[in-house]
Amino acid sequence: MTRFRNFMEPKSLMSILPKNSGRNNSGKITVRHQGAREKRYYREIDFKRDKFGVEGKIIAFDYDPNRNVEIALVLYKDGEKRYILKPQGLKVGDMVLSKQDAEARLGNSLFLANIPIGTSVHNVELAEGRGGQMVRGAGTAAVVLAKEGSFAHVRLPSGEIRMIKGNCYATVGQLANSEWKSQIIGKAGRKRHMGIRPQVRGTAMNPRSHPHGGGEGRSGEGLKQPKTPWGKPARGLKTRKPGKFSDKYILQRRKKK
Repeated sequence: MTRFRNFMEPKSLMSILPKNSGRNNSGKITVRHQGAREKRYYREIDFKRDKFGVEGKIIAFDYDPNRNVEIALVLYKDGEKRYILKPQGLKVGDMVLSKQDAEARLGNSLFLANIPIGTSVHNVELAEGRGGQMVRGAGTAAVVLAKEGSFAHVRLPSGEIRMIKGNCYATVGQLANSEWKSQIIGKAGRKRHMGIRPQVRGTAMNPRSHPHGGGEGRSGEGLKQPKTPWGKPARGLKTRKPGKFSDKYILQRRKKK
């Protein structure tokens, strides 16, 4: 189905997203089961919210094919337009502001140190000035639990409790479209339009094509460690690398499924 562009969508914030089809810069497939999607526009999202001290008005909401949350178009008083992630409950005509000590109101972006305890937030920075890196998916929200010295204790949607510096910005509210997982795709063709190609189970292959293949009937993966098609451990292998923002600031690990 062809989607007609909204007359309010600013062309300066949109560009055609190139198709990579899971290939790297040398043309080799590095991510399987991708390709042949529809032409798609990329919307430039303001994750940094660095329009400090200038109030903006919500003039429209838009669908973004690149993410599962809707986006809101903000018109600032100086005439500039920007896209932000849409929090649940935000309406056309509402005013939003980004400032260190702004009011902790829906859609406003301010320091974690100035957000009251118990407030739901999203688009949370990990380092000052870097822009929101966490809590950006539809229906998600983090909660400010406590403040200690120059840090705020934040519970993330995964259940992990992490210390984040108080001078990092976060936006007030829970993100919209929490029911996105209930959406029924309806047909295989829609998946192809999204750029997702069919996947074949390893257990349905022959043993030359996949470590799980072979056997009589539906033999399953067996009792050994599940493997990738190239023989490397598939599930349960820890891939997290220790880094600047990893273990040092984690107060409580996320809940195990």
